Order: sequence, then structure tokens, then C-alpha cells
Amino acid sequence: MKIIAISILMLGILISISFSIDLLLGFELKTSLRNAISPFRVMEIPEYLVFMFLIFTYIFKTLYTRVKKTIHKKKPEAKT
Repeated sequence: MKIIAISILMLGILISISFSIDLLLGFELKTSLRNAISPFRVMEIPEYLVFMFLIFTYIFKTLYTRVKKTIHKKKPEAKT
């Protein structure tokens, strides 16, 4: 969970730096927003599919690990 929060925080900081640089260069807000999302505009459908696959794989792996840990904690131990 910490990794996801740190990743989102870093993304927000980098986007704000990009906006501020664009605004300091004299671009309008609409143009700076377009520059921030331009890598996704030039992607083709197979690239989108690979990108989504990587995101879903990361989310699934995180959820699977969390569920596995909670099941392991709830498992009763055998008495001998």
C-alpha cells in the first residue's frame, strides 16, 4: 500500500513540475495539460493493451499477496 501511495505522490509531483515549467515558458493551461497527456495520445491500441495489462498485473499481484497473507493468518494451527 505504501508503494502505491508513493507512486501516486511522485506522479502528482512530477505532473505539477511539468505544469509549472510549461506555465513559466508562457504556455496556456490548456496547452500544458495537453503536453502532460501527450504520451497517451500517440499510443496505438496494442500499446494501450500492454499498458493496461501491466497495470492490472501489478494490481492483481498486490491483491493476491494481501489475500494470501490474510488467509495464512486466519488458518488454525493443528494441535499435536
